[in-house]
Amino acid sequence: MSKKIFSGVQPTGNLHLGNYLGAIKNFVNLQKEDKNSCIYCVVDLHAITVKQDPIILKRNIRETTATFLASGLDPKKSIIFNQSTVPSHSEGSWLLGCVARMGWLNRMTQFKEKAGKDKEKASVGLYIYPILMASDILLYNSTHVPVGEDQKQHLELTRDIAQKFNLDFNCPNFLTIPEPLIQKKFSRIMSLKDGKKKMSKSDPSDQSRINLTDDKDQIVNKIKKAKTDSGELPRNEDDLKKRPEINNLYGIFSSVQDQELGETLSEFKGKNFSEFKNTLAEALVEKIFPISREINKLLKDEKYIDQVLIEGSIKAEKIAKKKVNDIKNIIGF
Repeated sequence: MSKKIFSGVQPTGNLHLGNYLGAIKNFVNLQKEDKNSCIYCVVDLHAITVKQDPIILKRNIRETTATFLASGLDPKKSIIFNQSTVPSHSEGSWLLGCVARMGWLNRMTQFKEKAGKDKEKASVGLYIYPILMASDILLYNSTHVPVGEDQKQHLELTRDIAQKFNLDFNCPNFLTIPEPLIQKKFSRIMSLKDGKKKMSKSDPSDQSRINLTDDKDQIVNKIKKAKTDSGELPRNEDDLKKRPEINNLYGIFSSVQDQELGETLSEFKGKNFSEFKNTLAEALVEKIFPISREINKLLKDEKYIDQVLIEGSIKAEKIAKKKVNDIKNIIGF
């Protein structure tokens, strides 16, 4: 069965191993399935829900696009564009925002987490951006959306908005109800310094993450210094679950090698930490360094990156504009 897939990545810069294994690697795999129609968006409108430096934002949009391309996304097979160049996303967001309900937004836990204690000072954009996300997805008749744990609630909101619009305007199946695509064999990637914290670009320690722009030496050194514990390597999954740092490293190795956690446990049973870390570092260098090298090469050719985005936005706007016009027609404009 063919799938229409939409997903977006914020241009926050410094994309890391967690972003690659959690999202981008899956984008490439989905693109490889011939029946799939894939749209991948640099969601720069989402990025400005918090204050951005204009120069850095522009650089980050290009860097995120370069990361897409370096990881294997092909603009001939997938539509790749940045959100702000397709005005239909913003227009669709307003139209769908008039269908969404305050109570639905009030339940969004991510806003509470990001806004913190003083939510009165948070931007309105941060509060309503799940509606923009719904617009992103629904304008392309997306059937499937790759999501992590932190975005499941927003996809549920998207489904609620689509169902209410179809019901309110008596147009069954007009807005496609998207299904979540959740990766199998994926372990959430945590900090190399603290197995209980998610790997993040905002962590002050660069040693906590593998950046997708790191060179061979940086990758090897970060794995060598990654936090472990004083015990032997785990012999079974029950033992592994009690040890967050080792669990994280085993999860990384399993994700990079596309194998089950049980296979990784068997592979390193009876071996020592230095052997495991050396093997993990080699696997990461083999997977990540070619991407790093290609990102740095692409960033020297800004005209090519911009051309990919321009061509992608033309294709995207053609699809999205038609859907917005259909929505306006149904509403009565």
